[in-house]
Amino acid sequence: MALQIKPLADRVLVEPLEAETKTASGIIIPDNAKEKPQKGNVVAVGPGTKDNPITVKVGDIVLYGKYSGTELKLDGKDYLMMRESDLLAVV
Repeated sequence: MALQIKPLADRVLVEPLEAETKTASGIIIPDNAKEKPQKGNVVAVGPGTKDNPITVKVGDIVLYGKYSGTELKLDGKDYLMMRESDLLAVV
């Protein structure tokens, strides 16, 4: 199912990846103690601007700041809309 949203200018739409539910040693993390994920999957990109062309593409896994972007809920899923400059790295 295709998303009915198209980011404008140099914005990207990111679907946050699920937060870890278990530590490396096997301890289960309760919902109220989970960290907000800082890694996500790019699901839509804008066309870019003359000064800021888009360098990420749909399907890239990216890292972003803890408080980056604007939270959106589309079709029951959570997304973040942010400028490409808010992205820290492509994994």
